[in-house]
This record gives sequence, structure tokens and C-alpha cells, in this order.
Amino acid sequence: MIGAAIFLASTSALAAPPQPAADDLLSRPIALVVALALVSIAPFAFMTVTAFVKISTVLQIVRGAIGAQNVPSGTVVMALAAALSLVAMSPVLAAISDRAEPVLTSAGQKDTTALVTGLVDAAREPMRRFLWANASPAERARFLDVARSARPEADRHKVGDHDLIVLIPAFMVTELYEAFLLGFAIYLPFLVVDLVVANVLLALGMQMLNPTQVSLPFKLLLFVAADGWGLLARALVSGYSTG
Repeated sequence: MIGAAIFLASTSALAAPPQPAADDLLSRPIALVVALALVSIAPFAFMTVTAFVKISTVLQIVRGAIGAQNVPSGTVVMALAAALSLVAMSPVLAAISDRAEPVLTSAGQKDTTALVTGLVDAAREPMRRFLWANASPAERARFLDVARSARPEADRHKVGDHDLIVLIPAFMVTELYEAFLLGFAIYLPFLVVDLVVANVLLALGMQMLNPTQVSLPFKLLLFVAADGWGLLARALVSGYSTG
């Protein structure tokens, strides 16, 4: 999430005319190295504390339910998941960008430590609100207990239910739980099609035919007729609260 904040802010800076503050930032090697290091963890943050967790899991389940071999390809599935995740996360990313802009504007008057601290603070609160709003209370309570039990008894009171060490795993487990529930609901119609086709082939004495290959066109037709991709994308994107 820290890397995402720096990435968004740097992208805005590239789109705008050069500013003296940006020149001052680039002229400081230590600040530039720290910024590049933080940007390098942006993909990991994107895959763990954003909507990408659930969206990518559901899309993978859909591809498996349809039964087409590598259609769409894994690259296409991940690209679609990333695009939908950006749409779902756009309010949070906009809030991070707004909070990070003053920090980058005054970068020339700050040392490296203050700059990094400002960017971390800019990203922390919007992400904390997003994780809190989308992690189930049961998982928050579970991981609060886990986080406290991992510490000495004298330090357990220092861990709160709003700490990122509690919210991040609670959010990820909640996302996976919801993804599997949605995947189960998506899988059932395709399973029914497979069973119907298998029984029809058995009744016709065509045991030599592969039921999966015969049912594939019907499953594709069912998914297209129901506008599966559009409905699924809308349900996935609209299922998030920004807190």
C-alpha cells in the first residue's frame, strides 16, 4: 500500500509539468533509492491488501467451472482481475493520492526520513479504513486474538483491532471466504450442465464421447446468454465499501 501511494503520486507527477520539488527529489540519491524500493513492493501490496484477492480467485474459479483449457489464458484473467481491482479501489487510491500530493509538493524542504514517513502516513489511514470496512467482524476478532497471543502477556494490550497486523490477515481471509462462496454459486449451473449431458450420452449409448467436451459449447452458450462476464464484473466491483 505504501508502494501504491508512491506509484500514484509519481504517476501524477509525470503527467504534470516538471516542478522544482520533483527536481529536488530526484537530485537526492538516498530519497530516490528509497522511493524505488517502496515502488518495488507495490505489486505485492496490490495482490494482498486490495480487491485483487477476491476478484482474481473468483475469475480463476469461473475459468475452471467452464472447463475450457487455458481459455481465457492466465495472463488475460490476471489482467482483467487487475483492471477490475483498480476500478474497485479507485476511491481509496484517490484518497491516498490526495493525501500524498502535499507531501511530494514539499519534498524539497524535507529530509528522506520525513518524506518516507509522510508517504506512509498518507497511505495508512485510507487503507486502514478500507480493510476495516471489508474485513468481517468474526475474522477481525479471530486475528486480534491471534496477534495478542503471539506477544508477551504484558504487551498484549498494545494490539488493537484497528492495527494493520490484525486487519490485513482478517481482510485476506474474508476475501477468500467470500470468493469461495461466490465460486460455489457459479460452479453449480455448470455442474448441472455436465450431469445432464453425461446422462443424455449414457442414455443414447454414446459412452465413447467425452461428456466434458460435449458440454463445453452448452456451458459457453449459457455463460454468454446470461451476460456472465458483465454481471460478474459488476458484482465483484460493487461489493466493496471504502469505509
